[in-house]
Amino acid sequence: MKPKRKLSPEAMIRAIYRKLARMWGPQHWWPAETPFEVMVGAVLTQNTSWTNVERAMASLRAAGILSVHGIRAVPMVKLQELVRSSGYYRQKAQRLKDLVGFLDQRYGGSLETMFAVPTHQLRADLLSLKGIGPETADAILLYAGHHQIFVVDAYTQRILQRHQAVDGRAKYDQVRTLVERALQRERPGRVVSRKAIRPARLKVHEPSAMSTAQRSSLTQVYKEMHGLLVQTGKHYCLKQEPKCEECPLRCFLPDTGARNFQG
Repeated sequence: MKPKRKLSPEAMIRAIYRKLARMWGPQHWWPAETPFEVMVGAVLTQNTSWTNVERAMASLRAAGILSVHGIRAVPMVKLQELVRSSGYYRQKAQRLKDLVGFLDQRYGGSLETMFAVPTHQLRADLLSLKGIGPETADAILLYAGHHQIFVVDAYTQRILQRHQAVDGRAKYDQVRTLVERALQRERPGRVVSRKAIRPARLKVHEPSAMSTAQRSSLTQVYKEMHGLLVQTGKHYCLKQEPKCEECPLRCFLPDTGARNFQG
């Protein structure tokens, strides 16, 4: 019997992307109507579920302050109450105020000016803010600013570790640059099948202004890969008792090999 072909880390990442994209199609992540709404969501989603974030976003929207001006003008106590459902509401309210202050001081309150800054420079600026780590900064860059940068979250780390594309010692930026390198020649139009089949458990967001906004092909690939990994991590590659037998990526696990993969 011939030994199973072991994929390189980059080939494994491409295989995962192509497999999931063919099966599930576009995920329309990040669901939002404006870039600032994405930024607010990126802050609020820290250490909580998206369901809790949606409640907080709905409260901000109903209060008419889901905007740069709205967050700038609202009293801190009221802002804390509006984002309470997202958890750590005092810290998150302060981070939203700090983010608007940063936008005002550095970029004259203009999101367009801010997102025109080169990726590496803007990333460093965002990371200088208290409470803004690499995942939050990269989510803002990718989903609000359409910059060509990948977002690494716990799902990404878990899935890539279990498929031996990275090991447990890999740092955030090592994983990010690996995924970016692996996907740099992928194109979303060539990968997604017209017959995408999504299990009922996968709740895909409806298209939104931000999920369908004009962006480069590579930016779209990074967005789709992140969304696909989130779906896999939430429904199959669970932290405890993963559902490997049901997972579409089971053929790439070390004990089952890399059957049916080409390219």
